Amino acid sequence: MSSTSKHTELANHAWSVADLLRGDYKQSDYGKVILPFTVLRRLECVLAPTREQVRQTYEKHRGQDVDVSRFLRRAAGHSFYNVSGYTLKSVAADPSQTAKHLLAYIGAFSDNAQEVLHRYEFPQQIRRLDAANLLYRVVARFADLDLDPVRRDPQTGEVRLDERGQPVVNVSNHQMGYVFEELIRRFAEQSNETAGEHFTPREVIELMVNLLVAPDHDTLSVPGMSLSVMDPACGTGGMLSAAEEHITALNPNATVTVFGQELNPESWAICRSDMLIKGQDPENIKFGNSFSDDGHRGAHFDYLLANPPFGVEWKKVKDEVEAEHEKLGDSGRFGAGLPRINDGSLLFLQHMISKMKPVTANGRGGSRVAIVFNGSPLFTGAAESGESRIRQWILEADLLEGIVALPDQLFYNTGISTYFWILTNRKLPDHKGKVILLDAREHFAKMRKSLGDKRKYLTEDQITDITQLYGEALHVAADPEHPLHAKVKVFANEDFGYRRITVERPLKLRFEVTEETLTAVRESKPIGKALDVTAFETALKPLVGRSWDTKRAAWDAVRTAMAEAGVLWPSGAPFQKALRDVLGVRDPDGEVQKVKGEPEPDTDLRDYENVPLHEDVEEYLRREVLPHVPDAWIDHTKTKIGYEIPFTRHFYVYKPPRPLAEIDAELKALEAEIQALLGEVTK
Repeated sequence: MSSTSKHTELANHAWSVADLLRGDYKQSDYGKVILPFTVLRRLECVLAPTREQVRQTYEKHRGQDVDVSRFLRRAAGHSFYNVSGYTLKSVAADPSQTAKHLLAYIGAFSDNAQEVLHRYEFPQQIRRLDAANLLYRVVARFADLDLDPVRRDPQTGEVRLDERGQPVVNVSNHQMGYVFEELIRRFAEQSNETAGEHFTPREVIELMVNLLVAPDHDTLSVPGMSLSVMDPACGTGGMLSAAEEHITALNPNATVTVFGQELNPESWAICRSDMLIKGQDPENIKFGNSFSDDGHRGAHFDYLLANPPFGVEWKKVKDEVEAEHEKLGDSGRFGAGLPRINDGSLLFLQHMISKMKPVTANGRGGSRVAIVFNGSPLFTGAAESGESRIRQWILEADLLEGIVALPDQLFYNTGISTYFWILTNRKLPDHKGKVILLDAREHFAKMRKSLGDKRKYLTEDQITDITQLYGEALHVAADPEHPLHAKVKVFANEDFGYRRITVERPLKLRFEVTEETLTAVRESKPIGKALDVTAFETALKPLVGRSWDTKRAAWDAVRTAMAEAGVLWPSGAPFQKALRDVLGVRDPDGEVQKVKGEPEPDTDLRDYENVPLHEDVEEYLRREVLPHVPDAWIDHTKTKIGYEIPFTRHFYVYKPPRPLAEIDAELKALEAEIQALLGEVTK
């Protein structure tokens, strides 16, 4: 049986309990029963070989003034244990006492395992199932779920060995991760939740880990290497597990310690139980919001990777994040800037960067970071916005190594395009000051059956090809003859920076008095404050129909009319500005208005241009603007610095439209086909 069909079969077995729950539970609550029972059954299967040894050790040391847990962990062979003689099968053997025995069974686990089960509010679910007369049947169903890590003889229970004398794998930790994630995906669908907030497709994780550690293959092979990996949005722990497996495959003697944090209680519990089973320290997996409650404050790691939720707002932690930004500045996590409230993606990235190990004077240390984003962090935000400042900080610090564009329809909860950002504070010498852009959007295979929005996947060969292409990116980009040259581009960090200049044009006016002018006079509050509007309107009526090319001529005519009507000309600039507003009419051939001898800009004609950082803005003005509007100028006081990464623009290939004759022929052929079909219908 293939790995895929194996985990699907196990997930189907577990989810079949939904048939028992239907009616007594809402669909959205099925996972509250199925997930903790699956975790419990897996823990039970893992502990089965040493169950009696643990019982004997417990009886031997019970009541003694010693740390019994230390002996029990050693007897169990894991960092968790259960001191009872219960199993799900024995609990199900007494239908009248199922709840009592099951609660006693759970209470006999070590504290770290109990904490996982209590995160599901498992005791409450047990009582609810018991009240509905469902508990016995649910326990019996899970007692038959084979989640044993190794294959055993059904009669003797002995472990089966392969031709090399090694235990035959039944359900590996890797497969178990698939089972948990499949169950969570179904739970999320029933609850109308976002599956992408929980886990990432395994082939995407594999590629991500490849790109994360690829430059370090030589370093990772050093005997006795000890490394740390962290995921601040770890979900069920799939990325952490994949990173650990990848590194230990390169160096079986390496010690890999994983760390994580997760906000969703179900995902956290599964990740924590996974760490228990694998021998990792479950205390390294923290529960809570990484922004407001950093579970790894002050810690630094060799590798960091994450797939944070796309486009999720951070309003709930707004006060804490803004306080850290304002009070701690660059010494905190969010000193570079704050993105808009409806997308916390770049907060996750800043949080991860703060966890990078510093590079020492001799070039040692440092970290690598990989994160999954949608397109928004590439370009969202104008110059000097929070997003732009964050991008500027990352690029000016030379942290961004590369960005890889992935195919769309690759994730379970969204069909949009996604990107890997790869960052490091220890770039190789030939990578310094450069950023790799790799277009892998055409590397995919179609799925036979879609899973949510996931209709594409990456094959092993495609993962290998993308990994190799990324590793050779500088060479491929420099070789126009390379078959994949068009898929890789390399830019200098400053290529993504620009100056947003404000292009002004002079305000040009002619002046006239019309009936509309008189209406505007009556409605002008500044004029009403300066004089008697009725008298002023009367004074202007003889001028209706007249116009003037200059303000001086207009003002002379108005002054004369006011004098003849006995209306005094008010002193002060507000009146003259208001008068110009009602008499002035924009005219390309009109008089240029000036302030202190300088042309006054026309706000209606104001324009903005983005000029690359490496280009002189005055030269840009002469080349791109003045040939069209010779009287334009740049207001340098309004110039802003911005950074964006227009990925798709750099890989855009113009495709000319099809010839009209070809389109016309196709339409005629379709019309003929429709007519033929209609003819058959009417026969």
